[in-house]
Amino acid sequence: MAYIAIPGFRKVPQTGVIYVMHRASEKGFRPGDPDWVNLGQGAPETGALEDSSPRIETLNIDPSLHEYSPVAGLQELRQKVADLYNSLYRKDKESQYTWENVSIAGGGRTALTRIAASLGNINMGHFLPDYTAYEELLSVFKAFTAIPVLLDVSNNYQVSLEGIKNEIMGRGLKALLISNPCNPTGQVVEGEKLKQWLQLARDYQCCLIMDEFYSHYIYGESGKKDHPKMVSAAEYVDNVDHDPVIIVDGITKNWRYPGWRISWTLAPKEVIRTIASAGSFLDGGACNPMQKEVISLLDPKRVLQEAAVLQKCFVQKRDYVLERLTKMGIIVETPPNSTFYIWANLSKLPEAIADGMRFLEAGLDEKVITVPGIFFDVNPEKRRSHARFQHHTRISFGPNIDELKCGLDALERVINKHKV
Repeated sequence: MAYIAIPGFRKVPQTGVIYVMHRASEKGFRPGDPDWVNLGQGAPETGALEDSSPRIETLNIDPSLHEYSPVAGLQELRQKVADLYNSLYRKDKESQYTWENVSIAGGGRTALTRIAASLGNINMGHFLPDYTAYEELLSVFKAFTAIPVLLDVSNNYQVSLEGIKNEIMGRGLKALLISNPCNPTGQVVEGEKLKQWLQLARDYQCCLIMDEFYSHYIYGESGKKDHPKMVSAAEYVDNVDHDPVIIVDGITKNWRYPGWRISWTLAPKEVIRTIASAGSFLDGGACNPMQKEVISLLDPKRVLQEAAVLQKCFVQKRDYVLERLTKMGIIVETPPNSTFYIWANLSKLPEAIADGMRFLEAGLDEKVITVPGIFFDVNPEKRRSHARFQHHTRISFGPNIDELKCGLDALERVINKHKV
């Protein structure tokens, strides 16, 4: 459809996932259609997994919750979030999170929008590649300047501590936005390296804005006894009210309830007050009844049990997809050790489909959806004229195993169709 200019309005670009879903709908895709497989949507399977707790199927709404929620969220839920992080990551710390260190919002993008609206006239770093929705977020708010930090496959799409230090000092960064674990590469900063990042943030007064929505999807090395491995910057915060560290998470990915649209932000109290002020004019607060329901999901024992079940299921799916893609001739330069995405290099495929956009279009003809890599080349206001990652695509192993098998069969048909 041709764009028609309306006085006063600009053309707002679609995020990568929204774009591919729009293209799929033009090709006949409808949600729930068993003939289609969505390997592009950034959502995990939401049904019951083996050994998981029963999934919530009914909601009972207290009539008092028909009222507006406080902009920063229900105090009971805020305290529950604080208690969860103290239990999982801060048992030996003198400084503990309280409800005043927590803000509730209607989903991760809403939380990040509140944060972006609260930033001052600063340089803020962001990584390439990273989450597609960051692009417009970094474009709309004019108070700060977005500075790209390039990641390269030669370093497994990670950056050294010295590299971060140079960016902070050389470009005068006062904030750094990072998805950790990273969407789309599936790489994670953890352990001693993450601890050093936080020390760097304290030493050079650069705020770390940590998007931790995939922090339970950690594969490989196990955690403590009876404790699945999870990663959060909260473990290395010294003082919850002084350290320049902001953490954003929610029930979308780690709890597998994406439709509930409930997230939280942990930060120093002063930051929480500031982003609540931003929320008062941006969104007005999260859904009151849904906040009440989330409280029951945050018991630490239940969280640990669900994380263990989740990891067992998703690592099996990851290994299956990696094996299938390798046999197809798709290169995976850095196998994911977290998230449920595979950052795939198409350059060795037949030329007609060796480009992420062309691969998407060819896949749609076989009723399978992927997300081209160029959407993760976060480019606010299109200031850079040359895009990277044209030969990459993101393939999700979020769907259940039967859907994955069908989707990979479809990708195999695409590749075979284009072989000489």
